[in-house]
Amino acid sequence: MPTTFTSGPVRVRVPATSANLGPGFDALGLALALHDDVAAEVTPAGVRVTVTGEGAGDLPPDERHLVVVAMRAAFDLLGAQPSGLALECVNRIPQARGLGSSSAAIVAGVLLARGLVADGAQRLDDEAVLRLAAEIEGHPDNVAPCLLGGFTVAWTEPTGGRAVSLPVAAGVRPTVFVPAERGLTATARAALPATVPHGDAASNAGRSALLVHALTAAPELLLPATVDRLHQDYRAAGMPQTAALVSELRAAGVAAVVSGAGPTVLAFTAPPDGFDPGTEWEVWRLPVEVRGATLARGRLGHAERDPVAAGRKS
Repeated sequence: MPTTFTSGPVRVRVPATSANLGPGFDALGLALALHDDVAAEVTPAGVRVTVTGEGAGDLPPDERHLVVVAMRAAFDLLGAQPSGLALECVNRIPQARGLGSSSAAIVAGVLLARGLVADGAQRLDDEAVLRLAAEIEGHPDNVAPCLLGGFTVAWTEPTGGRAVSLPVAAGVRPTVFVPAERGLTATARAALPATVPHGDAASNAGRSALLVHALTAAPELLLPATVDRLHQDYRAAGMPQTAALVSELRAAGVAAVVSGAGPTVLAFTAPPDGFDPGTEWEVWRLPVEVRGATLARGRLGHAERDPVAAGRKS
């Protein structure tokens, strides 16, 4: 069946995410109310990408842009490549900070490509979107909450990534501590050993199970539920300020973890009054985003084009 592209632009809003959440390495994730807005349109020829906000001047304006890479992969599955593309990206998710900027770009690209094909939703259903996004990213822990919203449990089967989204208890009020420095997921993964002690794996299995209960029904258990022995200690030497802030918050009774591969720190509740992380940290209170990625027809509006919209800072 021939592929028919739609006329006019489509736009997508994708949330920031935090993965691992302490013990849930490569499995647990949380969507946060900080968003990138991206619009795309089929053009007669060429690829043009404009970026406003985070990453402007750094991200490639052509085929190398991750949104375009994801769109190309999706178009392959949808049956044809368009003659050209024009993208407008308004980014608010910090780049390379452990808040899922790459996953947001990937999910945006796959959904935009699907939206630009007349019967795209029939050719590429939501489960296929998740599988493709997880394949491009390499693991599903960030793309799952970005796509589905809320608190997600993700896993990988021979057919690809899968996930479920669970409601979050009212007492969970995330706060992120974002440094100016960047981190690289590849570098953080390189710090991990090839094997871990059986006792550490068993400990994390129990804490991950407890974390599901704590996040969905018993926030008072978040502090013991977020103890990790699989990845954070191994990565601490590469981001000592992050490790120190996590320890300081936990000593104050706050369930704090490294967000994704870092260097951002995620706390599941607000820090105590008067807590001062230091001038090197920006502190943002970001509610849980329950909706996940959303797609609509038309161009970005005035509010969507504002790179500081969506109220990221508190």
